This record gives sequence, structure tokens and C-alpha cells, in this order.
Amino acid sequence: MSNLVEMRGVVKGYGQNKVIFNGLNLDIPAGKIIGLLGPNGSGKTTMIKLLTGLLSKEAGEIRINGHEIGPESKAEVAYLSERIYFNEYMKVKQVIKMFQDFYQDFDEVRAYEMLKNLNIDPNSTIKKLSKGNKEKVQLIMVMSRHAKLYLLDEPIAGVDPAARDYILHTILTNYDENATILISTHLITDIEGILDEVIFIRQGQIILQGNADAIRQDKNASIDEIFREVFRTW
Repeated sequence: MSNLVEMRGVVKGYGQNKVIFNGLNLDIPAGKIIGLLGPNGSGKTTMIKLLTGLLSKEAGEIRINGHEIGPESKAEVAYLSERIYFNEYMKVKQVIKMFQDFYQDFDEVRAYEMLKNLNIDPNSTIKKLSKGNKEKVQLIMVMSRHAKLYLLDEPIAGVDPAARDYILHTILTNYDENATILISTHLITDIEGILDEVIFIRQGQIILQGNADAIRQDKNASIDEIFREVFRTW
């Protein structure tokens, strides 16, 4: 299966004294659900923002579906931020209309169906929703797109455990089989059952990447247990 994302010699820093990536090379295949796992400050969010185009690299090459970062790549990427960015005075249905106007691949029917399943009133304003429901609405907007690459930064961090299974089911059932989902999270136990592959990252370096089942079998441990062992002294 071909690679959806290719990163070659990527350099990214914040000022002279803080280099995050110094020649990063990474291939991400198409048609996979991949966990991007590492401690705070390891480079997970920076990588995601480079792929979205929200941050610019200093050197190297990044391609998504053959396109350099720009309008063509951004049209194929759906991004779930770790922060809620909606105008709180908009109604949920107005947010849907905004996404429909902005993204050609947005599926309005899918969005309303997910809202119904999560008992979220489309006539409610964002301000009146709980923090968990705000995050669910944000996830619904992202997963209602027919994107090639879904970048999810902590998609289940703010929701109650009872809703996590449904959200993971929503992620699993609302993307095309040729698309890839890259999930950055600390809640490894909750998501490892849906992962095809994992990427362990530390100080901007990829220290482990591969098929989740093969890694579990090789180490005779869960992904969460392997993560704790690898980063125990971090």
C-alpha cells in the first residue's frame, strides 16, 4: 500500500535554542488508523500542525497524497484541534452550514445523523453546551468530511468514559477505507483496540513504528504497557 504522507529531512524549531525536529524522516501509509504516541513535549502536536500547514518547516520536504503543503494538501486534510475554536454564540446548525460552505467534501447528512445519535440539539448555541459536548461537535464536524487524512489531537480527552466508545465507533465508521487517521493521545488503553499501527516519538525522534499487532506479539505486552516501559524514565 502506498504512503499517504512522506516527510523527508524535516527541520522545525522554536527560536535558536529549541529544535523539535532535526532531519525527521517519516512515512505514513494510506488506509490505516495510527496512534501517534509520546510524552508531553515530544513533538506530536508540532508534527500535526506541520501536516495541516498551521506551522511551517525550516527545511526538508512534506508531501500529503503527493502534494506539497499548500491549498491542494489542505483540501485533503481534516484536523481536530486540541482546543475548541468555535464562536460560542453560533448555533450548532450554523457551524454545520459554515463547514458545508468551506469544505467541498463536507457531508451534512452525516453530521446531523451523528448529532442525533449523541443527543445534541442543532438549535443549541455552542455556549450552552457542556465542554464534552463542545468537543463532540468539533469531532463531528471533522468526521463529517470525506478527507484523505484525519489528524485528531486528543479526540477523547475531554469526554466522559461512557461516551468514548461511541466516539471511537464514530471515528471507525465515518472515514473512507483508503483514508488514514492519525490520533495523538495519552489515553492509550482506550484507543489501542482500534489501532492498525503505532508511532512512538520522543524528543522529535521516531523511536518505534510498526504494525500494532506485530509489536504486541513481539513484546508480549499491550501497547500501553510497551509505552510505559519505553518512557518510564522520561
